[in-house]
Amino acid sequence: MAKYTPPQQDKTLQWVDIIVVVLAIFAALWLPLKMGWAGNSKVLEKIDNPTWETLGQTAAQVAQWNKLGYADAAAAHDIIQNKWDYTINWTQLIILAVALIGYFVFLFRASDKEYREVIDEKFNGK
Repeated sequence: MAKYTPPQQDKTLQWVDIIVVVLAIFAALWLPLKMGWAGNSKVLEKIDNPTWETLGQTAAQVAQWNKLGYADAAAAHDIIQNKWDYTINWTQLIILAVALIGYFVFLFRASDKEYREVIDEKFNGK
């Protein structure tokens, strides 16, 4: 039985593959930030004339804030009241789910096709 040798790819095409993968990774990380889908999920809950009590801070927490250089509640207000927004955008979630499912369906079909080709080459269609 002949030993299987995979087809060779040209060096130029290997560089094209590398560039495409790097661009795809960059786009996957940059596009959500540019479109406002990520990175801005905090909501500032404003309190007029804040005190340590209205901010819900205990005496021990106030002492730690003082050690960090925040002498009064107004200085620490924006940090304490900066809350994460956990609302779900269903449209974006469905688009993401369809894209991921579509990718995996493509991946499994392409892999199955290539696997069958390798088996046919190895065993001569037996």
